[in-house]
Amino acid sequence: MFNALFRNHPAEVGESYSEHLAAATGFGAKMVAGGLACMVHAVIPGLFVTTGSGTVRRLYEAMVAKRGAKRRANIELQSIEWVI
Repeated sequence: MFNALFRNHPAEVGESYSEHLAAATGFGAKMVAGGLACMVHAVIPGLFVTTGSGTVRRLYEAMVAKRGAKRRANIELQSIEWVI
């Protein structure tokens, strides 16, 4: 049960628990800030016109880049020929 709650998912995305904690906290903080900007924009449409959409775009791009880097690392690891 402990592994399912704290270790499995970070390992699946190639991170330690502390690395995942930092990354997820950073993403969450950016999402909250973008959401608050959207709420202000709802009341005063002239403020934060592109902040919400820009936040979503940057977070998505960061996730896609990380997945691509992990995929490339796995391919490189699989293609290494080990010589003893």
